[in-house]
Amino acid sequence: MNYRHAFHAGNIADVVKHAVLARIVAHLKEKPAAFRVLDTHAGAGLYDLAGPEASRTGEWRDGIGKLTDAELVPAERDLLAPYLAAVTAFNAGPLKIYPGSPVLLQHWLRPQDRLIACEREPNAARALIARLRGDKRAKAVAIDGYTALNAYVPPKERRGLVLIDPPFEQPDEFEKLVQALAGAHRKWPTGLYALWYPVKDDRETQGFARRLARLSLPRTLQAELRLPAREGLRGSGLVLINPPWRLESELAVLLPALHRALSGAPPAPGHTPIRWLTGER
Repeated sequence: MNYRHAFHAGNIADVVKHAVLARIVAHLKEKPAAFRVLDTHAGAGLYDLAGPEASRTGEWRDGIGKLTDAELVPAERDLLAPYLAAVTAFNAGPLKIYPGSPVLLQHWLRPQDRLIACEREPNAARALIARLRGDKRAKAVAIDGYTALNAYVPPKERRGLVLIDPPFEQPDEFEKLVQALAGAHRKWPTGLYALWYPVKDDRETQGFARRLARLSLPRTLQAELRLPAREGLRGSGLVLINPPWRLESELAVLLPALHRALSGAPPAPGHTPIRWLTGER
């Protein structure tokens, strides 16, 4: 694998994924019982926005850079508060550091909660292991994400979240994602799953949605943010299995707010679609 997330840290896709992730964890924390999070493709953990990789692409400026400068109404600020507070916690002043998903998750954990963060690429895995070392709540493992999904599900806590966000370097990644979800769900049908994917080709994403629908899982929610007039990465999406019951209404506020902050304009119809592939309507 040659994917290096340092080039893309804090970009539009990260903002969408992490803002929704923050809402999911906030709902998990509403109950006192412990939960576990499995992050299957965790990356290195922390990213230097002034480093050579992030400086070379500058993608974070159109992502977290725009969001932190955006004007938000109170309802939008409330929904984004856990995410933006976590980013701020790693930056004493101007944005210099962006926390990836495992570090954000670690930041949000309570004493009773647990995190397993998995990374296959050797350099990123070493950085992640060093970052999480010493925290009894969090463990980093140098392992393939799909192998980890089979090994660590179900967790002993019985409550929790599985975040699956591969780099999508392989042409069959969408199919692997469907198969991995099907296998994990058989072992842990009550778990909450969040599958991130890039929006590049409508035929790919529509085929992905059809294959997920054919799994006939009880509750499958799909949400996307698409930006106008973009080539290549046109947006990103999340498929959520067993989402918290208030999350759909929160996304109806959150995604348009993110679209406006990141694009500078309210979303046109179809730019922030939210729909049930199976289950609730």
